[in-house]
Amino acid sequence: MEESVDEQESYSSVSNLHMVEEEEEEETFSAVDESVAGDCCNGYCTSFIIDINLVTILMQATAFMLLFSAHKTTALIMQVVIKSIQAEDPNFSGSGYISLAVIYAVFASFNWLAPSCLSYLGPKLTMIAGGITYIIFVAGFLWPQTVILYLTSVLVGAGAALIWTGQGNYLTLMSTQKTISRNSGIFWAMLQSSMLFGNLFVFYQFMGKEIIDQHTRTIVFIALTVVGAIGVGILFTLPKPGADGSGRADDGLGSPFNALKKSFALFKTRDMLLLSATFFYTGIELSFFSGVYSACLSATLRFPDPKRLVGLSGMFIGTGEILGGGVFGIFGSKTVKFGRDPIVLLGYLVHMLCFFLIFLNLPTMSPLQNTRDPSFLANGHPSEVVAMLCSFMLGFGDACFNTQIYSILGSVYEDNSGPAFALFKFTQSLSAAACFFYSSVFELYWHLAILVAFATVGTLTFCAVEWKAHRHLKAKPDTPFD
Repeated sequence: MEESVDEQESYSSVSNLHMVEEEEEEETFSAVDESVAGDCCNGYCTSFIIDINLVTILMQATAFMLLFSAHKTTALIMQVVIKSIQAEDPNFSGSGYISLAVIYAVFASFNWLAPSCLSYLGPKLTMIAGGITYIIFVAGFLWPQTVILYLTSVLVGAGAALIWTGQGNYLTLMSTQKTISRNSGIFWAMLQSSMLFGNLFVFYQFMGKEIIDQHTRTIVFIALTVVGAIGVGILFTLPKPGADGSGRADDGLGSPFNALKKSFALFKTRDMLLLSATFFYTGIELSFFSGVYSACLSATLRFPDPKRLVGLSGMFIGTGEILGGGVFGIFGSKTVKFGRDPIVLLGYLVHMLCFFLIFLNLPTMSPLQNTRDPSFLANGHPSEVVAMLCSFMLGFGDACFNTQIYSILGSVYEDNSGPAFALFKFTQSLSAAACFFYSSVFELYWHLAILVAFATVGTLTFCAVEWKAHRHLKAKPDTPFD
């Protein structure tokens, strides 16, 4: 895959123009690279080289940041909000856990059709179609009805398959082997900043409230709907891949039927089956920190103000995600030289420590009901500091796994990225749906045991694929990482 801005035409403002050698553009985190054009007779001149692909990635990331400020915040507060709705309206029988389970079940199923939609619509329109469903889902909470909740859950599940398959394909087409790690890190850091902004807003709106009243809910969900709509609006402004010197033109998926065949064929390969274990773990931990953990904090009544911790936890998760994505984005070209496995191992160790601290800090019945059961800490009182530290570690470890998954898929499957990202999201959403289904019956300690088991297996399988890919890359005489 060639980057269209690798070489830029140099020019001079003096009367006698020279022919200067075109220099290969150095990879940079900045969208604008100022370089001296060449020799000039009576002075010097400056050329501003704009990395169009990087600017486009920043635009895409900004759109997702706004859209998922709305959706991630909604998912995080859903169970708390639904309990408040039920306190006002006994006829409302919806469940946040069941809604999220439906979303991820439909998400998993529709991922098999997403590459076909991608081949027909292209990545830009695929992302837009998926983004519109997210707005509808968030807006549905302005009219809290059980039927609306579950219908919009089905709709956004299908939309999620579209938007994430389109996103992975678009990111790959706008990247090269040199820039895929950088671009993945930048995108991930900006995406996860949505956890910070949305939850900061919710933190102040929910402060000191035992029941989230209708007026507060209306303010929150109108604001989130508007923010999500702005994000989709930015998606409309993205350039089509291959147009105006931006990225590659297409991924060669062919017809929708051929795209579906490619997905099935790719899923049966050894490397994809191994990576599926890693994908499966990311789905379980995603559902844990996006739904279960916040519900645990809210239900642990030994905290002075448990409802306040829901929004605060989301901000710390987002901070961990931003730090992880930002660091791996800035140093992406350096870390990829040594392989992606050290970063995944770091994420594994961070999550293991995090799960142990959660075990010590929160009572086992907290996912299921309000409880005053003691923790294993001093005097049986849970620590808010430990709880927020665990939130940060959940986010940072998640960034370790996901940035490297994006990087390895965009690198190993650069010519087949649509089906590859669809399979990633299929497996991830399938495991997330399973977690939300068993969340309504499993105690916290069972959650932690499942997380530890799948984290261990997923880390080992990722390393196996990464070591193989790195050997193949080093064997190439013209490898860009040497």
